[in-house]
Amino acid sequence: MFQVISTDRAPQAIGPYSQAVMANGFIFVSGQIPIDPNTGKLVEGSIAEQTRRVMTNMYAILLAAGSDLSRVVKTTIYLKDMQDFEEMNRTYAEFFPGPKPSRVTVQAARLPKDVSIEIDAIAVG
Repeated sequence: MFQVISTDRAPQAIGPYSQAVMANGFIFVSGQIPIDPNTGKLVEGSIAEQTRRVMTNMYAILLAAGSDLSRVVKTTIYLKDMQDFEEMNRTYAEFFPGPKPSRVTVQAARLPKDVSIEIDAIAVG
């Protein structure tokens, strides 16, 4: 049994999936890409700007689930270009000032809507 999590403060799913699902006390946040939920448009610019938008979207989803970024235990980051790693990493760190979740970062051949970054997460509810 699980509960679907949805908020209009993050982009709506662009396929047949939920923004997040809560099951057995965990929140599984689907991969977020840099879409501004207010305009529905992709955020362009530096990887820092795109990372900030992705993390803001994730935060909104976690809040809708009754959680927040401090309760994230695992993330997976998909980068179009590993050359963006350092800049992404600096921005990502701003969102986790306390204990850091475990993480995997991989370079992906192609991401949805041809974006430069996608991040998913698992958090405690």
